[in-house]
Amino acid sequence: MKTPIPHDIPLPLPAAEGFLKILLVVSFIAHILFVNLMVGGSLFTLYYQWKAKQKKLYDDLAQFIAQTITVNKSMAVVLGVAPLLLINVLYTVWFYSSNALTGIAWILVIPLVAIAFLLTYLHKYTWEKWRNQRTLHMSIMGVAVLIFLFIPLIFLANVNLMLFPDRWSEAKGFFSTLLIGNVFPRYFHFLAASIAVTALFLVWMLKTKWTASYKTLLDQRVTLAREFYKIALGISLAQFFFGPLLLFTLPKVGLSGSLYLAIGCGVFFAAFAMHLMAKEIKTLTDTQFAQRILPISILMTLTVLFMASGRHLYRENALASHKEAVRQKTEAYQAKVKEAQLAASEIEALAGGGNRGQKLFQSCAGCHAKDTRLVGPPLTEIAKIYEGNPAGIVAWAKAPGKKRADYPQMPPMTLPDEDLKAIAEYMLGSH
Repeated sequence: MKTPIPHDIPLPLPAAEGFLKILLVVSFIAHILFVNLMVGGSLFTLYYQWKAKQKKLYDDLAQFIAQTITVNKSMAVVLGVAPLLLINVLYTVWFYSSNALTGIAWILVIPLVAIAFLLTYLHKYTWEKWRNQRTLHMSIMGVAVLIFLFIPLIFLANVNLMLFPDRWSEAKGFFSTLLIGNVFPRYFHFLAASIAVTALFLVWMLKTKWTASYKTLLDQRVTLAREFYKIALGISLAQFFFGPLLLFTLPKVGLSGSLYLAIGCGVFFAAFAMHLMAKEIKTLTDTQFAQRILPISILMTLTVLFMASGRHLYRENALASHKEAVRQKTEAYQAKVKEAQLAASEIEALAGGGNRGQKLFQSCAGCHAKDTRLVGPPLTEIAKIYEGNPAGIVAWAKAPGKKRADYPQMPPMTLPDEDLKAIAEYMLGSH
């Protein structure tokens, strides 16, 4: 099957395209940070609540982390509006096509987000009430975690699908789209990043006044911070496996030297951050607590910036040929629209000034020109078929069928019969 080439919507962008693309990358970074904290925070909460069976410290830690999930989730949703709008504006044809092809799963994002939001609030505010019903309480967070893990998979499948128009014909709903491109390597890379970012976030939280109401955490903050640093360092090292796996499984269509350069810069800053994490693990004390957390955070932010830029470069490269084909298709479409407008003007001139049927025909002129095929056949062809039979045109317009494979089916016209008759008489008399 040939790659479908739709025509674009001929509307001007609200700002310079380059500015909108920069804004897309920056707004996406802000959004994905809180998505990472939301997903990672829910995983940490569930893990430490499970470990709390062995040690009360972990129950306090799980409750402390749970307080952050609802806030980070709200920030993720709010900050997700900007990149979603921007990708709609910049990649309308591709993004909406992938939305339609992923089907029900894409529509489910909204109710799933709402359900997860309610579950995290229920879990957060029933901590003391259901302390002795641990299984029930953990089950609530467990369901929320499953939803949090599923929603990013929907987004990844959708955004991944838009990059490969030549494979749209393979999409038969959400699950089939998981096999297109490299969804799962991207997903594992995302999950690893969520855990590492959350671990560093928790080190920073232990350094702030927000731990004041948790005396057990303050007493053990060095031990906990060292544990979080080890998790962040271990996951960052694992990214040296997930990263190349992601890169080498990307379809070649979007690979370029600029992409490799962006990724290389990101790896450089990540390696420097990991070096500082290793130092922190060795030198961490209560008096010199998390002194390097700020430079580590800055370096990791730069890593994410270059990785997000590389993601954008790949998207541009992958869509370049298809965007050019769509541009050509759009130009051809607009040329036909102008031809139709000229044909309508010619018909009006030949009609000598304007009867009722001519005026009503203007609603049909977008699909039917005088002697040029547009969406439907030209008037010259219609006149041959229905010569002397305006009633036949009226009957067809009210209940059209599909006669020709290379023409789309005409929608039924809902105008009154007298209007349809006036249009039909005009069509037969204007050729």
